[in-house]
Amino acid sequence: MSSAQALLAARARRVHRRAWTAFAAALVLASALLGSFALAITSTALGHARVERYAGAPVVVAGDQTTRYTAKPWGSDAETVSAVLTERVRLPSSTLDVLRKVDGVRAVVPDLSVPLRSTVDGREFHGHPWGAAELGPYKLLKGRAPAAADEVVVSAGEGRSPGERLRLRGYGEAHTYDVVGVTEGEGAAYFTDSQARTLAGHPGSVDAIGVLPRPGVSSGQLYEGVRAALDEAGARDVSAPHRAKGDARPLRVLTGDGRGLAEQLDAPAARTGALELLAAISATVAMIAFLVISSLTAQALRQRSGELALLRAVGASPRQLRAAVGREVLRVSVRPALIGALVSVPAFLGLLHLLRSGGALPAGLELPTPAWLFTAPLVTAGLTIGVARLSALFGCARAARIRPALALGEAHGAATDSGQGRRIAGLVLLGLGASSAGVSVTQSGATAATAASTAALTMVIGCAVLGPWLARGALAVLGPVLRRRGPQGKLAAAELTANMPRFGAAITPIVLVTAFVVVQLGAGATMRHTGERQATAALHADLKVTGGGSLDAIRRTPGVRAATRIVRSTVVVAGKEAGSPELDRLPVLGVTREGLTHTLDPRTVKGSLDDLRPGTVSVGSDRARAQGLHVGSQVQVRFGDGVERTLGVAAVHERGLALGELLFSYAELARHVSSPDAVDVLVATDPGADIAAVRARLSQAVGSEVTETRPLHLTLPDHALNDRLSGIAVAAIGGFTMIAVLSTLSLIGVGRRPGLRLLRRVGAGRDQVRGMLRTEAAVVTLTGLTVGTAVAAVPLLAFSFATSRTLPHLPLAQAALITAAVSATACAGTLLPTRSASR
Repeated sequence: MSSAQALLAARARRVHRRAWTAFAAALVLASALLGSFALAITSTALGHARVERYAGAPVVVAGDQTTRYTAKPWGSDAETVSAVLTERVRLPSSTLDVLRKVDGVRAVVPDLSVPLRSTVDGREFHGHPWGAAELGPYKLLKGRAPAAADEVVVSAGEGRSPGERLRLRGYGEAHTYDVVGVTEGEGAAYFTDSQARTLAGHPGSVDAIGVLPRPGVSSGQLYEGVRAALDEAGARDVSAPHRAKGDARPLRVLTGDGRGLAEQLDAPAARTGALELLAAISATVAMIAFLVISSLTAQALRQRSGELALLRAVGASPRQLRAAVGREVLRVSVRPALIGALVSVPAFLGLLHLLRSGGALPAGLELPTPAWLFTAPLVTAGLTIGVARLSALFGCARAARIRPALALGEAHGAATDSGQGRRIAGLVLLGLGASSAGVSVTQSGATAATAASTAALTMVIGCAVLGPWLARGALAVLGPVLRRRGPQGKLAAAELTANMPRFGAAITPIVLVTAFVVVQLGAGATMRHTGERQATAALHADLKVTGGGSLDAIRRTPGVRAATRIVRSTVVVAGKEAGSPELDRLPVLGVTREGLTHTLDPRTVKGSLDDLRPGTVSVGSDRARAQGLHVGSQVQVRFGDGVERTLGVAAVHERGLALGELLFSYAELARHVSSPDAVDVLVATDPGADIAAVRARLSQAVGSEVTETRPLHLTLPDHALNDRLSGIAVAAIGGFTMIAVLSTLSLIGVGRRPGLRLLRRVGAGRDQVRGMLRTEAAVVTLTGLTVGTAVAAVPLLAFSFATSRTLPHLPLAQAALITAAVSATACAGTLLPTRSASR
C-alpha cells in the first residue's frame, strides 16, 4: 500500500510541477518571514543592557526599577503584571555602611550620574565622582585626579587635554571647570566626590553601589554575602515608603550582564516594548502565513478535484487518497521551507543592521546572536511544513469521504454546494471581527490598536470562508455591466459565473493585502496626522531655551511676553481590562502655570489650569471619557521613580494626543525626574518683536542654546525602536501578501490553461480570450480592493474614533500606491501564466 501511495504522489508531483511552483514560492517566503521574526524575538528575549562603567565591579547594588500591580481577574486566581520605571530609583547612603561590614568586601564605591551638556558645542557628558572610575576600571591616561570643586577629569573620547577649560550645564546652572586629567572611556566627566554630590542635588542618596572583593573571594561568594546582608538589614530604595501597596521590593544585587541594568535605564524599557511588539507581529505573521499556505494548498487540490474523485471512482480507498496527497504536499514543501529557513538568517541580520544604523536601537541595548540561535528557523520551517501537510488533509477531505458511486459525477464537473456550515462560519467570523472593532472604541492607545488589528484579520478570514458568496454578490453587481461589453465581457461573465469557488479564491489574497496594509498604514497615519495637528495648534511659543535656565532672567529679557518651564517624563497608570491587571506607561509633561496659554495651550474644556499645582493633574479628554473622570475626581499615578500619588483632577484638556493624557505642574513632576536634559523653557515674544534680536538677548542672558520652537509631540523613550519595527513589519508582511496574490492567481492561471486552449480550438479569437482575461483581472482586482477596503474601514473607523475622535486619515499617495501595486500584481498573476494558452 505504501508503494502505491508513493507512486501516486511522485506521479502527481511531476504532472503538476508548474502548479506547485507557485505554491513553493509562497512557502519559501512564508518560511523566511517566520524564521526571521523567530530569530528577532529570540534575540530580543536574550537581550540585556550593556555593561560599561561597572565592568570592573563583580557585584552592583541598585534600586528596584520595576513597578507591579496585582489584581484578580473574573473567576481566576490573582495575576501580577509589571512595568519598567524609566527614572532613576536611588539608594539611601546608609546602604554603604551595611555593605562595608560584609565579609570579603575590599571596597564599596558609590556612584552618581549627573547628565551635563557643554555650553559651547552641546556635547553631552555624564558626571560622576572620581572614585567611581575604579568601577570601570578606568585608568588615568594624562594629568591627575580632581582635587578641587572647579576641576574635572574627562574621558579620552572627548578630545580634551589637561589645561583646557570646559563649561558644563546641569539642572539649569552652568559652571566652568579646569580639565586636569584624561581617563579611559567615553562620554564621562569626573569630579571630586563632594562636587559630584553637589551637582547631583540629592544628598543622602546614591544612584548605585559597586562592590569590590578581596583577593580570593569569588563573585558567587560576594553575591551571597551582599544579598544576605541587605536582606538582614531590610534595606530598601528611597522610594519604597511611597510606593503602592505591595510594590516595594528588596534592593537588587546585580552580577554578570545584569549589571548593565544599573547603567542603561532606557534599555530595559526598550527591550520590553520591542519584545511585546515583536510577539504581536509574529502572531500576525503566523496567522497570515498559515492563511496563505492553507488557501494555496486548498486551491491546488481544488483544481484537481476531478482527478481525485476519479481515483476514488476506480477504487482508491480514502486512506490511500489522503496518504498520496499528503506525501505529495510533503515532498513539495520540504525544500522550499528549508530554503526559506536559510534566507531568514540574512533577513534577520539585515533587520538588526536597519535597527542599529538608524539609531532606533538604544545604544545601551545588546541583542546577542549566539550560534544556537540560528537553529530557530528550522523549527519554523517544520511548522510551515506541518501547516501545509494539515491543509492537504483538509483539502482532499471531500474527495476522500465521498462515495465511489458519486465520485465519477464530480470528476465530470457536477456542481457541488459550498455548504450551509461554511456560510455560518464565515458570518460568525465577520461578527467576531466587528465585535473586536467595537471593543477598540472603548479603549485607547496600544489596546485600541491591537483590537483593530485583530478585527481586521478576523474579518479577512471570514471573507476567505465566504469567498464564493462574495464572488456571487460581485457578479450580481458587475455581471450585467460585463455582458453589455461585447464578446470579451460575456465570456468573462460566463467564466466567473461557472467558477464561483475559483473567483472567491482569487479575491481572498487581494482582500488580505488591502485590509492589512490599509489598517496598518491608516492607523499610524491617523495618529500622526491628529497628533501633528494638535501639536501645531497647541504651540504658541516662538523660542526654546534648551536645558532650562533662570526663569526670572528669561522673563526679564526685553521682548519676552511669557516663559514656561517644561519637563518630560513617563508615568505608569494601573488599571484593569476585562478584570485582568494592566499597567499603562504614558509620556507626560510638567509645566509652570504662569502665562502657560501664551506658550503652550492644551485647550482646557473643563476646569482651569490655574488650579494646576502639586497634588493635582489635568487629564486628556479621551482618557477622562473612557474612565469617567471629571474635575474633582481622584487619579492614582506611579511616577517614573516608582512613587505613587493620588492626585485630584484640576482640569480636562483636549490636546492629549500631542501633549500627553496627563499634564502635571512642573513642581510635581520635576521631583521625580533624574535627567535635566528633559527640562526646557518655552518663550513667547511680544507681538511685533524682532524674534532674532530676542533670541540673541536670551542667549546672552542665560548662556544656553536658544532655538526656534517646533511643535511639541510627546512620545515614549522606545518610540523610535517600535516605530522602525512596525514599519519593517508592514513592509515585510505587505510584500509577502503581494507575493501571495501573485502565487494564488498564477496557480489559478496554470490550472486554466486546458480550458483556454479549448476556447481557442472551438473558435474564440486570440484577442477575445485575452480581452476576457483582462476583464476577469479587472473584476477580481476591483472586487478584492472594494471588499478589502470595506473590511479595513470597520476597525479603522473604530480605532480613529477611540483615539482621536476623527475620521481615518490615509495620505492620497499611499492609497494610490496600494491600488497601483495590487492592480499590477493581480494583472501579472492573471495574464502571464495564461499567455501561452491564449495565443
